[in-house]
Amino acid sequence: MRDAGESNLKLENFLCFAIYSTANALTRAYQPRLAALNLTYPQYLVMVVLWEQKNQAVKSIGEKLGLDSGTLTPLLKRLEIAGLITRTRDRSDERQVLIGLTDAGEAMREKAESVPLAMGKAFGCSMGEAKTLRAELMELRQKLIASIDDAK
Repeated sequence: MRDAGESNLKLENFLCFAIYSTANALTRAYQPRLAALNLTYPQYLVMVVLWEQKNQAVKSIGEKLGLDSGTLTPLLKRLEIAGLITRTRDRSDERQVLIGLTDAGEAMREKAESVPLAMGKAFGCSMGEAKTLRAELMELRQKLIASIDDAK
């Protein structure tokens, strides 16, 4: 029998735990910065996607954020109730719901500009280092997605 020092089952060896715990810390670091906007982190991501391109289908937003409609729909309803977005049926395809920004949602963009700057300081790395790390994480994500299909 192996002793604990040789085991693969040591938390300190798990890349997945390092990523998981970092993701939790990242979300917690965003919370006070997003409180001024009255947004949760997932709501903030939806707003960022809409600030990049207005009037998108729910499906498009879900694909960009990796969220299914069951997760995204309640989130969008809360943003609509808050007066930040509009939800309308696509006239050419009633099955699709289009999401747009209200004037208040558009105006929030200026206030939100401070969030990435504050988070950049929290990361404590240069923009170049952050871009490299992001590229590495996105590459890891793609490998993991490919491995899901291989495991089936």
